[in-house]
This record gives sequence, C-alpha cells and structure tokens, in this order.
Amino acid sequence: MLAVNVTEFRNHLPAYLKRIWNGDEIQLTNRGKVIARIVPEEDEAAAARKRLEALRGKMIVGDVISPIEDGEWTGDVDNR
Repeated sequence: MLAVNVTEFRNHLPAYLKRIWNGDEIQLTNRGKVIARIVPEEDEAAAARKRLEALRGKMIVGDVISPIEDGEWTGDVDNR
C-alpha cells in the first residue's frame, strides 16, 4: 500500500485519484502518522458474481455427513 503525505496528495490529486481508480490503496500521512486510508469502491454486484463463479462446480448435493445405510442412495435421482 502506498503511503503519501497530505501535501503531496493534494498537489498531485489527479494522479493519485487515477491510481485509486486502477485499484491501488493509498494511506494518507501527516507528520509521519497514518491519518486515513483511501480504497477504491467495490462493485457489490460484480463481487457477488465473482464469488458465485468461484463456487461453480464445487457444490455438493445431499447429505454428506450421515453414512449410507442399506439400500441405494437416491438423493440425486433428479440430477442424472
């Protein structure tokens, strides 16, 4: 994460905003101490879509904890 003094940030605001737009996080400092952190806004719909895509093909249907008793398991009969 990039640390920038408030004065430097103010003097070059357009350049730092472009970096934030591109995904960088910036810590603002004053006299060597961090006073704020600027992070890019997250598109909630895109983030949710990305999480769902990561789950694709990894879902388990049925009870995977209980042992199968006598007889054939038919919990996924509709998914064949």
